Amino acid sequence: MKQEKSIFIEYFGNSPMIKVLDFLIQGEDFDYSMTEIAKNSEVGWSAFSVVFKRLLEKKIIKPTREIGNARLFKLNTENPAVQKLIKLDEELTKLETEKILSTNHKKITV
Repeated sequence: MKQEKSIFIEYFGNSPMIKVLDFLIQGEDFDYSMTEIAKNSEVGWSAFSVVFKRLLEKKIIKPTREIGNARLFKLNTENPAVQKLIKLDEELTKLETEKILSTNHKKITV
């Protein structure tokens, strides 16, 4: 089953970095294993490895805990850049929602 693109991906494209960021922003309250992030972002492992390394270096994600052999990671919401990305995602979603509601309202009132 093919999922609809998120607003974030619609605006910024579907590069591996954007897909991973989109997934992590949507699930910002949860932590995930590397495998879960790659799978749910629909990014191949080799591309994901490059993206993941950069996200760790820039402190966009942070390790949270270990379960067995798996380390879990989540979006680092204490990072000012991450806070701005989350805010941007919220604003874009709001703008697109207003556009849709405005279009639907015009259809109804005509």
